[in-house]
Amino acid sequence: MKIPSAKIVFNEQDKQEILKSIEESLTTGQLTLGKNGAAFEEEFKKTSGTQYAVAVNSGTSALEIILRILHIQGKEVLIPTNTFFATPTAVQHAQGIVKFVDMDPVTLSFNMDILTQNMSKKTAAIIIVHIGGNITPDIHELVNFCNESGIALIEDAAHAHGSTLDGQPAGSFGIAGAFSFYPTKVITAGEGGMITTNDPKIVEEAKKYRDQGKASFLENKHDRLGYNWRMSELHAAVGKVHLRRLPGFIKERQSIAAKYTEGLKRVHKIRPVTVDSRCQTNYYKYIVVLEKGINRAQLKKDLREKYGVSLSGEVYELPCHLQPVFQNGYKKESFSIAEDFCQRHVCLPVYQGMTDEEVNHVLSALEAELK
Repeated sequence: MKIPSAKIVFNEQDKQEILKSIEESLTTGQLTLGKNGAAFEEEFKKTSGTQYAVAVNSGTSALEIILRILHIQGKEVLIPTNTFFATPTAVQHAQGIVKFVDMDPVTLSFNMDILTQNMSKKTAAIIIVHIGGNITPDIHELVNFCNESGIALIEDAAHAHGSTLDGQPAGSFGIAGAFSFYPTKVITAGEGGMITTNDPKIVEEAKKYRDQGKASFLENKHDRLGYNWRMSELHAAVGKVHLRRLPGFIKERQSIAAKYTEGLKRVHKIRPVTVDSRCQTNYYKYIVVLEKGINRAQLKKDLREKYGVSLSGEVYELPCHLQPVFQNGYKKESFSIAEDFCQRHVCLPVYQGMTDEEVNHVLSALEAELK
């Protein structure tokens, strides 16, 4: 039996609808900033629980645009080191100063102690990363503190489409949220991103920045240093259709996760990351932590070669401060919790259409290898 690390699913009805929209765009020549993108934005803001959504060409662009709008040039932005490379590089491209922080060992995110111990007079913003689709239960306290302190709280919600905490969706807690539609995500547009916010000024600015900084789509006058960050109509055609499947996808992934959680009770030397009961996660990743001393690389190799089980990518295997491009500035700092977590966790396969037999095969393979 072969178990892939992930799988992208489009049913025949969705494929036909997407192809019809693409054919219409090709026929009319409306290939960017058209009705597909507008429809995708309109539907996505319902998912994020915000008044506005602005489609762009990637989750990375979404972050950078938000940061440029907030004028973080020369100011510090606090970022957990256990995040994807794009989070800190978005800050750097927006001319901000990256300040990595360690992670909460339970939530894998910020907590108040981390924030208060690392903030300074230069701190302009923090980026909360919803790792694996999990929203930290500390986010309400963090939002209140940031509002009182004049610090912008931005959500890197690249993993968290449809995730909620206390019924409130990811992307609606901070001043703005950034989502990704890369092919590995719970829903995809092939490529693409989305900015979510309740602030009309951010929407106005974001629409300028994504279109080369134009003051108006119809005029060749530029009053912002923008870029080509537009989402094409072809990508929007895919995204708006896939988005409709999100509630069903989440329900299915939660069911798979529940089976893993129950089955792992019989497997030694491994434990699932705890998800707070108030968080309804989309289980973009099902994260488990290995006991110290287990060779993760060897385990992944054995699972793949002996049992046909491919584990999905970690979140993340190398913390950002140890990435070669950042080592000169951050190597001497201490991020012991993140370094330990990043070395010892793996993510089990979760995808649409995964059967009970496949889940049990993954569990049996783990049990056999970890005896």
